[in-house]
Amino acid sequence: MTAQVLIVDDIEANAQILSIVAQDQYYAVLTARNGIEAIACAQNWQPDVIILDVMMPELDGYETCRRLKADERTMHIPVVMVTALDGAAEKLRGLECGADDFLTRPIDTETFLARVKGLVRLKQLFDEWRARHETTRALGLAPEPLDRVEVSGTRALIVDDWDLGAASVEKALAEDGVQTVRAANEEEAIAIGASHPLSLIVINLSMRGFEPLRLASRLRANVASRDIPLLLIAEPDHRDLVLRGFDLGVNDWISRPLNPNELRVRARNQIRRKLYQDRLRSALDGALKMALTDPLTGLYNRRYFMRHLEGVLSARQLANVALLMIDVDSFKIVNDRFGHQAGDAALELLGERLRLEARAVDLIARLGGEEFAVVMIGAGLNEVAATAERIRAKLAAEEFAPAPESAFPLTVSIGAAVAQACDISMDKLMRAADRALYLAKARGRNRVEVVALEGPDDRTAVSC
Repeated sequence: MTAQVLIVDDIEANAQILSIVAQDQYYAVLTARNGIEAIACAQNWQPDVIILDVMMPELDGYETCRRLKADERTMHIPVVMVTALDGAAEKLRGLECGADDFLTRPIDTETFLARVKGLVRLKQLFDEWRARHETTRALGLAPEPLDRVEVSGTRALIVDDWDLGAASVEKALAEDGVQTVRAANEEEAIAIGASHPLSLIVINLSMRGFEPLRLASRLRANVASRDIPLLLIAEPDHRDLVLRGFDLGVNDWISRPLNPNELRVRARNQIRRKLYQDRLRSALDGALKMALTDPLTGLYNRRYFMRHLEGVLSARQLANVALLMIDVDSFKIVNDRFGHQAGDAALELLGERLRLEARAVDLIARLGGEEFAVVMIGAGLNEVAATAERIRAKLAAEEFAPAPESAFPLTVSIGAAVAQACDISMDKLMRAADRALYLAKARGRNRVEVVALEGPDDRTAVSC
């Protein structure tokens, strides 16, 4: 895994030692001598992780970290603070400034590399989400995500078979409004992780009866829980377990004796990152929906319809594929007599009727104006004809009143073409369905015409 590492230390020897360790892992390394240089380098170079010394002249590590996290250009870069001061107050202060971890000198090389590797992996994941968001935002399809997210009201899973230990974690998280649910064994944890909306999972490494790291691995392998931050509670002699946990994708850890304030800060940092990632994902989902669906009816749009039909036919399946082309009869009269708002209501009504009468597996799209389409896979000629007739009849039976005491007969004409997917091109199938629709219009509207393409020149027609 390649990465860019920025090392900030006013003592050249300290910076050199960490540079050599990082370069041995083939990381690209840049050094800065003070906080001002660090901020400039972070803005211009955009490293994947920053290793930041606490004790520096003028601008110390705490203030440097605070400024990095307050700047939109650098707020998402993970920061590991390093100091010779081994005290709970210093560690807590660093975490409250936004640091992702706090290491004391002399630095354990394996722990240092494990943390860098895990944070780099996290940063690159976020970079991918942010890049997608920026693309959709540039196209005007995504709203700005909120810079600040609140942890109150989120939910955390505590995996612990020790009642007193679990209670202390619950109490600490409750201070920030985090709701908790508890599991005492592996299977309970897996079930809860798959069925509950969680923002954090806290795992006690001292549990008996199963391997907590196996649980971490299973949670990471499960689609429903793979993105939930994992925080380990470890004993002082659990160093090797913690390092293995980082390799499995664990996000953070805290050592006993448990400092409730440190736990709260670490939990808040992980939950906020999760919520921010959820916002980016939600924005992307919304952008995709805007790009692929019709805003009036909520059905798929022409772009998605064309890609879907092309994919179905290019797969060269032996199954039948049917295309229904649907057009609202006399739609111009609705718009001219009652206005475009009534026309929109008519299209929404048709879209809803299509959802109700088509099969759940069918693709329904609005191609534009008053023209709709349905793609059916695996349906025979009779089933296609029956579905089309049901759509026509149900809509004709609807009472459409665009204005008080002014009912209007809302009907559709439907043309359908059925063929074996491996024997037909998209262009030929669409032309055949269009011809069937034209025939339905020519024969008086409010009717169905279905054509079966059984070979190059062999056709069977069905009229309803």
